[in-house]
Amino acid sequence: MESELNLEVFGYLAAIGMGLTLGLIGGGGSILTVPILVYLFSVDPINATSTSLFIVGATSLLGAVLSLRRGEVKMRPALQFAVPSFLGVFLTKSFLVPMIPAEIFTFQSFQLTKPIFIMVVFAVLMLLASFAMIKKKKSGGHRQGRSAREEWIWIAAQGLFVGCVTGLVGAGGGFLIVPALVGLAGLSMRSAIGTSLLIISFNSLFGFGVALNRGLAVDWKMLFSILTVALIGLTIGSSISKRVSEVKLKLGFGYFVLVMGTLILFDQIRQL
Repeated sequence: MESELNLEVFGYLAAIGMGLTLGLIGGGGSILTVPILVYLFSVDPINATSTSLFIVGATSLLGAVLSLRRGEVKMRPALQFAVPSFLGVFLTKSFLVPMIPAEIFTFQSFQLTKPIFIMVVFAVLMLLASFAMIKKKKSGGHRQGRSAREEWIWIAAQGLFVGCVTGLVGAGGGFLIVPALVGLAGLSMRSAIGTSLLIISFNSLFGFGVALNRGLAVDWKMLFSILTVALIGLTIGSSISKRVSEVKLKLGFGYFVLVMGTLILFDQIRQL
């Protein structure tokens, strides 16, 4: 009983950290929500990937509103990205996830189940996200040679991919959206962060609605308690974002996600 209570305390502290990161860099923090639910609140991985979407979506929505008040949200690229994302979320939640069998592969004592598969995919995604945040990217010159139509197609393709990721593993995809908005839509980092939060909120809340419509069982008391502390973290992060070096923050968070992804991957492999 005491150990469960300690885990929940760590869970709420982690939720504050998730909101803080979302407020600071417009992404990355949401990728922690599923591990928080699974490891600290003992939520089944399948339910966690859907339940997390409400926490991520509502938290990001507040961040988007705060960014909108500062003039840091660009609606046109947000809609260009969000519409194909909705399609990706809908197709993944409605068809791909239900198609995955409860037992994917069995060989003697080796058994790959649906929850383990989703958590392994999630861990791999965390590792890829960490590499993207740690890697130094050159700025400038990224839009040269592309027509407006080609840019629109690339943005839509990224949106569709992010929607599929959101539907499968419950991550908002900010670590993919921000670079796309900077590189493809030509937004400044501040505008990309604000716009990313709006897209994440659209994606996540839409995905949660699809899951709810398909009979998702929700512990609303737990959900709103986690959301409340996450919103506190986001408010703090948003208020201090201009005083913190984005480069150092993304680098530090990248290494943190790298460690977390590695631990989750080893834990899931150990269960095989």
